[in-house]
Amino acid sequence: MNAAPADQIRLLDVQALDTRLAQLSHKRSSLPEHAEIEQLSSDLAQLRDLLVASTTEESDTAREQTKAEQDVDQVRQRAVRDQQRLDSGAVSSPKDLESLQREITSLAKRQGDLEDVVLEIMERREAAQERVAELTERVSAVQAKVDDATTRRDAATAELDAEAATVTKDRQVVAEVVPADLMKLYDKLRVQQGGVGAARLYQRRCEGCRLELNMAEVNDVKAASPETVLRCENCHRILVRTAESGL
Repeated sequence: MNAAPADQIRLLDVQALDTRLAQLSHKRSSLPEHAEIEQLSSDLAQLRDLLVASTTEESDTAREQTKAEQDVDQVRQRAVRDQQRLDSGAVSSPKDLESLQREITSLAKRQGDLEDVVLEIMERREAAQERVAELTERVSAVQAKVDDATTRRDAATAELDAEAATVTKDRQVVAEVVPADLMKLYDKLRVQQGGVGAARLYQRRCEGCRLELNMAEVNDVKAASPETVLRCENCHRILVRTAESGL
């Protein structure tokens, strides 16, 4: 393939722009905020799971407390009724009086036991409420960190995208001047060779593979017409000659 030396040199400009685009893409995907947000989001998800569990526990103990308090109230009301019967003198039979007194004593013990249960439940509910408050605060704090990291990531991404858009336009301008067949070859090689399709020959060294040409290769380059599109014997990239090729 033949191409004007100026067009071959322009290919280096295209390559430089493509390299910059690749750098911007890599920088965009490897922003530290990505890992930061991922870790924070994981922490946030765990905290929210704990918060849901604690909220459920608090709700369950609230219902349990209500039920226990109702049980206490029922026993208390029964004891009050029995005491009123005893005090009214309506029960005159010694046997019935003894039975009523035993029931009042039993109800008092039962009420005491139930009140102990209520206290135990209240302690568990208070602990659950404290846990809910603590986790709610921690969730808010981590969410604030996620929001901050997201804002920083979005700002950095927007800046990189803006530069990438400018570089893309510049590439289009330069690429339009390069012959289509030369660009087609370059794009093909760029895909095959890890993003580098054309390399400068600098001081007899290919800047694509960083290997120095041997004497036979140097002589072949010297003998080639300036319009000949050369390929590196080692990496097969387009080898572009410049004033600094050392020939």
